[in-house]
Amino acid sequence: MTSLAVDEQVFELEAGLQGAPPEDPAGAAKTFGHYDPARSFLLPPSLDDWLPEDHTARSIAEAAEDLLDVSAIYTSDEETSGAPPYDPGMMLKLLPYGYSVGVTTSREIERRCVTEVALRWLSSNQAPAYGSIARFRRRHLGAMDDLFTQTVAYCAEAGLVKLDRVALDGTKLRASASRCKAMSCDRMGPRIDELKAQAKAVLEEVESIGREEDARCGEDRRGGELPEELATKERRLAKLRAAKEALEAEAKERTRTRPAERAQRKGATDDEVAQTAEATPDKKAQRNFTDPESRMVKTTDGFHYAYNAQVDVDECSQAALATHVSAQEGDVGELFLMVHATEERLDRATITARPRVILTDAGYCSEDNLRQTADAGVDVLVATGRPRHGEQVPDRPRGRVRADATRHERMARHLRTQKGRADCARRKATVEPAFGQMKVRRRAGFLRLSGLEGATGEWTLYVVCHNLRRLANASNGAAAPA
Repeated sequence: MTSLAVDEQVFELEAGLQGAPPEDPAGAAKTFGHYDPARSFLLPPSLDDWLPEDHTARSIAEAAEDLLDVSAIYTSDEETSGAPPYDPGMMLKLLPYGYSVGVTTSREIERRCVTEVALRWLSSNQAPAYGSIARFRRRHLGAMDDLFTQTVAYCAEAGLVKLDRVALDGTKLRASASRCKAMSCDRMGPRIDELKAQAKAVLEEVESIGREEDARCGEDRRGGELPEELATKERRLAKLRAAKEALEAEAKERTRTRPAERAQRKGATDDEVAQTAEATPDKKAQRNFTDPESRMVKTTDGFHYAYNAQVDVDECSQAALATHVSAQEGDVGELFLMVHATEERLDRATITARPRVILTDAGYCSEDNLRQTADAGVDVLVATGRPRHGEQVPDRPRGRVRADATRHERMARHLRTQKGRADCARRKATVEPAFGQMKVRRRAGFLRLSGLEGATGEWTLYVVCHNLRRLANASNGAAAPA
């Protein structure tokens, strides 16, 4: 008999000894349940009795204890002086559970370790400080990739990965950066000159004051430190110079990697274009000082500093197979990077099968991507969007393909076949629910960690939680995704 059952029997016994309840002033007798805020427990309470058997926290704890191999995290923690650190096994339960229910801030996790039964159960009545949680998350970001591979392998063992249709799509993740902490390239130049002039004026003033103090106090007497105003302006000047140099370096890289395209467009040779091209950044190009690696991109609610997250999702149970995070605004350059990432992830998970078809939207359509689909080793269907000017694509293709058909026409024709229509109709129903579950229910659209490495690790943690929920739903026999 549990402690709760014993306490309930004691409550009923005491309530019976207290006699009948007082009569209602109106004359009608009413019976109420026993209530005594000051009552103490006869036996020590057990949190395990308070947590439902089918609660998400239990599935997270079982995965951390029985499924996932976290030996690398245990061995990576170095011995430190002072009090011993919190057990990594406990932290590996708190973080995935918090991210799976949309609680991502370390301070909120610390508060809920006191106020929420599930987190108190996971932490065994401990309340790790938010700094410890944040440092553990940042320190072990690299381990998230291995944990993701393990979840893919377990999903395959549970029959949740069929590799028939796999849908690929990208989504924007709001970076931990403020639009107010940014400056465009055409504003950096004048601002640098302005700060130089201000710093020069302050230095001249300091020298003038120094000469006056030397005349009044003597040359051997020590003067005061540089004013804080000068130090602040010098720090701002250093940040602006670094940001401007980064933008110029990006412009030089674009000039170096795109000479062939410019030569073809202008009718000049590659050497001529490389000699005449100017490696100057766009005047409207911006650099953020909070998270310099993020980029200003268009999202569903305006322009924000964000990252581009890619994910491959299996049609069977919407389990994620591969993921990648970059600072690129568009998806067109991510297609075959994700195709190769999917193959590598399946190899690491010891899965020999390969997807029958990979489905993408029109954001991945380009001449180079269409050319590579023939050598991909897997059927890649790229939505082509509206027909281009002069293209001839029948609605119901029959017979052989025209010999002079372009790659764009061939792909559009393939998509309009009966098999192509059946495959493409499943793209949205496969990948969009996964994005909805992660970005709406778990708030994955707003990152807490800055930098590309932090964004990659945090997004991978979201994907790990997503696959763990797929496993939990399968073991519970849940029909609807959660």
